[in-house]
Amino acid sequence: MISTKGRYALRVMIDLAEHYGKGYIPMKEVAERQNISLKYLERILPVLTRNKMIEGLQGKGGGYRLTNEPAGYRVGDILRLTEGDLAPVACLGCEADVCERAEDCKTLPMWTEFYKVTNAYFDGISLADFIK
Repeated sequence: MISTKGRYALRVMIDLAEHYGKGYIPMKEVAERQNISLKYLERILPVLTRNKMIEGLQGKGGGYRLTNEPAGYRVGDILRLTEGDLAPVACLGCEADVCERAEDCKTLPMWTEFYKVTNAYFDGISLADFIK
């Protein structure tokens, strides 16, 4: 399940994509449009900034903006950044230890395929797709 953090990060990124090319957008405006508290945004923005998805400017005329054009952002990248791995089961997670049952696990191929489908689906959607 995608958490509130992941959903809100995606909404912020879509909002910034809708205002791409208009300079720095104050987070207060994004918070109001998206009905997200500024306090909650203060938890999400550092993750996005640290990973160079957005950049911020403080002071008059400040705010945040995308570092690339909207087509350059995949939903999968945003969700993996805020959610961690999108693996459906722990044994497929990127930091998982090798499961002792993997060789004999009847369900592992199913989970592996589901994981591939999920990642391919989210990686096939860009921010530009939301603003067409």
